[in-house]
Formats: sequence, C-alpha cells, structure tokens
Amino acid sequence: MKEGVPVAVTGMGCLSAAGDDLSSSMESVFRGVRSPAPPRRFSSSHPLTYPVFEVADDLEGWGGGQDLSRTARLALKAAHEALTRSGWNKKDLASLRVGVCLGTTVGSSLNSEEFYRLYLRGENPDLSPITRFLRSNPAAVLAREFGLNGPCQTVVNACSSGTDALGIASRWIRAGLCDVVLAGGADELSHVTYNGFISLMITDEAPCRPFDRERKGLNLGEGAAIMVLEGEEWRKRRGKAAEAFILGYGASCDAYHLTAPHPEGRGLKQALLEALRLSRTAPEDLAFVNAHGTGTKDNDRAEALVLQDLLPGVPFLSTKGYTGHTLGAAGAVEAVFTAACLQAGRIPKSIGFLHPDPELPCSPVSQVMEVKGKAALSQSLAFGGQNSVIVIGKGETNP
Repeated sequence: MKEGVPVAVTGMGCLSAAGDDLSSSMESVFRGVRSPAPPRRFSSSHPLTYPVFEVADDLEGWGGGQDLSRTARLALKAAHEALTRSGWNKKDLASLRVGVCLGTTVGSSLNSEEFYRLYLRGENPDLSPITRFLRSNPAAVLAREFGLNGPCQTVVNACSSGTDALGIASRWIRAGLCDVVLAGGADELSHVTYNGFISLMITDEAPCRPFDRERKGLNLGEGAAIMVLEGEEWRKRRGKAAEAFILGYGASCDAYHLTAPHPEGRGLKQALLEALRLSRTAPEDLAFVNAHGTGTKDNDRAEALVLQDLLPGVPFLSTKGYTGHTLGAAGAVEAVFTAACLQAGRIPKSIGFLHPDPELPCSPVSQVMEVKGKAALSQSLAFGGQNSVIVIGKGETNP
C-alpha cells in the first residue's frame, strides 16, 4: 500500500436539492439559495410537518427501463455526469480494471412498506418490490450499467458511508487493485427514516441551523455524488488533468453511544489526525474544513471542540443547510463540494448560522469567503460512534 500517494479525481458528478448537477449545485450554494419543503413523495401522520430537501428530478429516465430504486437512479445520474467530465466511455473502460465503491444507508430497503404490511397480515403480496430491492444494490447497478468487472462494494456505515467509500476506493488505487474506480454515495428519502429521526427528537421543524445558538436538529435530504478515481499511469497516458486529489483518509469508532458522538470528539480527533498523517498534510496547508454540521446539539458541539483544539483558525462550514442530511450520500456530496470549492478558491456561507453559540469555542463562516491553501478536509460523524475524515487536494489545470 503506497500511503501518502495522491489519488487523482478526474471527474465528479453530484445531484441534490441544491442542484441537478455539480455546476448548478455550486451556483446555488454560492448564491445562498436553499429549498426545504414538506415531503412530496410520501405522507406522514405526524402532527408536525418537518421540511426535507428533495431532488427535483423524478429520475424516470434513468435505469434503461429497469425497475430500480430511486437510490440506484440517483447513483446512475451522478455517475454519468462524473464519467462525462472524466472523458471515459464504456468501450474504453471495458479493457481496464474498474471498481465500484458506493456508500448508502437505507438504500431502497425501507420504501416497500406496503409489501411488508400485506405480508405481515398473512396475505400474498406481489413480489415486485422484493425483485426491485434485489436488483437495486447501487454499486452493482453501476457495474452492470457500465460493464465493469473490478471490485464491487456497497458500504453501509450509517452517515459516514460516502466518506468511507471514497477512502476505501482510494486505497484500491494505491494498492494497484484497480486502474479506475467509481466511488461515492447515494441515498433516497424514506418515510421510515423521516419518522425515525423525528422519534429521536433531533429533527428541526424549521430549516436547519448548523452551529447556531438556536439549532434544534437536522433536516433530511437525498442525493448522490460520484468521483472518478484514477491511477497515475492511465491519467498521464490520457493527458487528463485532475479535478482534485484524495490525499488521505482516516476512520475510527469511539463506541461511546448508539446515536451520539463522544462529547469531546475523541473518535473524530483520532480520525482527523490519521487523515492528516497519511496525507502528509499540516494544519497550515488547509484552506478550510467542510464539517459534518448536522445542526444537532451534540454533533455540532463535539465538532466545534475538535476543530478549535486541532485546527484553530482554519475556516469551516456546513453545507447541509443547502442539501439537508443525505445520510449515506452525505460524505460523498460534501467531498465533491469540497473539491469544487478548492477549485473555485472560495467557500459559501454556512447557511442557517446567524447567532454564535456561547457554548461553542468557534463558529462557521457567515459569508462567502476567499480561501487559500492546497488542501481541505471533509468529515463525517455517524451513529454507532463512527468517524471518517478525508483530505482533498486542490486540482490542477495541466496533467
């Protein structure tokens, strides 16, 4: 394993409530636009209606006529954008070792309620929802779509899944297992997760306010983001410039609580320091940090403590105010946003933040800010005490 060797990102694709592709997403976040609204694709009997961040596209044209989950369709659209930007096509990929590594959480498994309801009543429901579920493993869907024959893995590690998928995929490249990898995450909104997070009392009935004094919780969202990771041999042979680099990845589990992070961010510190060490990146090299920033009391407190302790003075923000919490896709969406902001040399304001919290030692950026530095962090905190951090390097204009 060649740790410390940068892994090139030659293409990126992204869709969320912020935009149907990467370009429109970045335009809207820099304009400070967000669009939380009541859920449209399912209803709930809960007395309060909580806003969510839905993807506008119905995605019906994605999947080539197959009966696939919305999660799989989200992944397909993001992957097509990423591959288009990278310059690869199906024919050329067929002769290479191309892997797929995607993160998700609920995927399509929680959107077949009617089937389970009928089954538990002793009826004999139509099996099409089960068939859809079995053919909708998002990594397998991409492998089938593009005719890929390398390693194929779906990572299900709660809200750090997308970050973990990118970290694992970068190691496949460094270890020489693959020439190219499609990596990222995808997740759809679900009635079950919507009510589940409400029951945990960590959902805000207003648009979420990460790191704000008045924050009450998160808003759910959906989306997908894919990066095309490429070994140096093939990238140089093609003369392809890198949009970004994955420099390092760290992960840990503090095992403190089933849903809450360690109050002092013990596991996050470990993952962050590991990512910096493996990437050979010093704090002064960092332009900014894209924090997990859910808007929950516990998450934002733990993150702020760690950032002040390890990276004092480094600007940070949360982009969840633009996308909602996209669960298994969150780490991937935020990594793509991080890479795009490094390219742009600026970061958007941490939308929803208005009032500094006196209990937090630092606050996110409140305006669009120019940034300098060759790298940035994107970090994820997940249920079960999982913490994942990825170091992303600035892209180039020439190979």
